[in-house]
Amino acid sequence: MSSGPLRGIRIVMLAGLGPGPFCGMVLADLGADVVRIDKIADVDQGVPIDGVMRRNQSSVAIDLKDPRGRDLTRALAGSADAFVDVYRPGVAERLGVGPEDLIERNRRLVYARMTGYGQDGPFAAMAGHDINYIALSGALHAIGPADAPVPPLNLIGDFGGGGMLLAVGLLGGILEARGSGVGQVIDVSMLDGAALLMAPIYGLVAQGVWQDRRQSNVVDGGAHFYRTYETADGEHFAVGAIEPQFYAELCARLGVDVPQADTDPSAWEAHGKVMAARFREKTRAEWVEELVAPGSCAAPVLSLTEAPLHPQNLHRGTFVDVDGVVQPAPAPRFSRTATEDPGGPALPGDHTLDVLVELGLDKAAVDVLVADGVVRQSAARS
Repeated sequence: MSSGPLRGIRIVMLAGLGPGPFCGMVLADLGADVVRIDKIADVDQGVPIDGVMRRNQSSVAIDLKDPRGRDLTRALAGSADAFVDVYRPGVAERLGVGPEDLIERNRRLVYARMTGYGQDGPFAAMAGHDINYIALSGALHAIGPADAPVPPLNLIGDFGGGGMLLAVGLLGGILEARGSGVGQVIDVSMLDGAALLMAPIYGLVAQGVWQDRRQSNVVDGGAHFYRTYETADGEHFAVGAIEPQFYAELCARLGVDVPQADTDPSAWEAHGKVMAARFREKTRAEWVEELVAPGSCAAPVLSLTEAPLHPQNLHRGTFVDVDGVVQPAPAPRFSRTATEDPGGPALPGDHTLDVLVELGLDKAAVDVLVADGVVRQSAARS
């Protein structure tokens, strides 16, 4: 039994990429018992691309197209707190594992459905990826240089608006069901989630203090006191000195006399050129020595290989090494119900036999299911 504040909660999750596994990782890191239903064809195919996000979970490989596979899935959901469907609208119903199929057996089950565009509307059946969802939310239009939007990795739609919002929805649904004794269906749309993440910006637009064009606002790279600057060695420094007292210290340490003019965007470009020229006079390492201080709001832009080695991250244990794979540590941190160090990834089918035994199947029944290809155990765990 794992530790953490979610100990005792079981979530069964259909296999998917990106936001689903990310949600599973977040909840499993916090102690939830997350069982992932993987595809038979994915067993013994090496470490999947989402290996880090498979940590602290279990994997059972089931053929959902076989009636016996559907029965096993229903049995798993019968004792779970929540079930996660990551297929397009209608697919789970055709497979016999839709909300009505599962909630009929487990009245308190929280059934979460995560898709790009949601369960209804003219785009509900359309394929897409993060870039498409954030395009329709307004987020993509707001990010990047003035001449063109830039995809901010797939953080906003997939992981923030998708996986993280799915985790919040699951916890909200489970908490409510424990009081009412009745489950419900949660419709998680990555488009909805991306729009929700933009709530602060939409609020500024409504107040008339946000220009609806890129690099024209304080926190979108428009202001000279909130952007990145190239250093002499081709690296970059991040400046976020919004408050006047922090901006004053930054300028003093830079050795420049540039007014902040935070209410005069027309002056930002000229001021930015002065600061850019100054930053190009020294290397990133030299600026670290001169600028990194409690009141300057300046930090070096670190690469993915550099970040785990930064003193702050080393002190906090922000990154951990799991079997030679450097990855972010579980977060947030709890004083009383501390989480465990993460383990390696649950590969497809690693825990199939364990899960079947837990469901009460005897060896003879398991052998038949394996022989018929309804379930499969990974070779490493056989």
